[in-house]
Amino acid sequence: MHKVMVGILLGLALSANAELCVTDDADRQVCVPQPAKRIVALSPGATELLFSAGAGQHMAGAVSFSDYPPAARKLPRVGSYKRLDLEAIVATAPDLIVAWRSGNPMGDVERLMDMGFVVYVSEPRRFEDVSSTIERLGTLAGTSGVADGAANGFRAGIAALQARHASAAPVTVFYQVWDEPLMTVNEQHLISEAIRTCGGVNVFGELDALAPRISREAVLEKDPQVIVAGGMGEDSPGWLAPWKAFQSLQAVKQGNLFFVPPSTLQRPTTQMLAGTRTLCQHLDTARARR
Repeated sequence: MHKVMVGILLGLALSANAELCVTDDADRQVCVPQPAKRIVALSPGATELLFSAGAGQHMAGAVSFSDYPPAARKLPRVGSYKRLDLEAIVATAPDLIVAWRSGNPMGDVERLMDMGFVVYVSEPRRFEDVSSTIERLGTLAGTSGVADGAANGFRAGIAALQARHASAAPVTVFYQVWDEPLMTVNEQHLISEAIRTCGGVNVFGELDALAPRISREAVLEKDPQVIVAGGMGEDSPGWLAPWKAFQSLQAVKQGNLFFVPPSTLQRPTTQMLAGTRTLCQHLDTARARR
């Protein structure tokens, strides 16, 4: 009996001292000595992913435009994703910082690492990355029960969309991610996976940059069957109006100018399930107009 009790107590001691470790999107091992309780997110998308992982209550700060879910709006601000306020970040005494590799100034992120802060670098490029990021953040925050449920729910929803559109006729798509300067996404961007899921073909998929600048002349040359745009707000489709002047475009002739609320496609979060559903509906509409 004595040996059994000693074994149980030893196991509990080892568990209490065991680090929680994951591999981030920069292929770095990230460990915390115990579940993180003061987390800072350096992008709106990271904020959403942390809430999805059940770690919202453990957040100590977030960057501007971290507006979903509504509780995120109450978090102390630590600058913007492009202009980090290092002093504000340090003042929160974070035990975990979630950075965005392609969005944050990595020099500042490296300074935080050099100061000894634990930094998880996030860069979801596929739908599966969204799910696995939620799971990894759940591990670091000690909220795996919530995180695993959210991750699997997202996987199931995306799988259903992929199955539904697996044999859909291809539709060429120009996705406008910004207006001035005019910008789109290449094939490596997560938005392109949404386009592929719906049976679309990104007409600028071959470009090297993740979010390249392009000209209106380049769009006219590609002559997409569909133009999809985000906007400056969740109900602001104004970026589509200028395209109506180009009557030679297939997308204009067929009335295939569509708006998708940007937060549902332009942030790598579980909201992409709703955004991809909307996108698929738009492409189905375009097919019906042929």
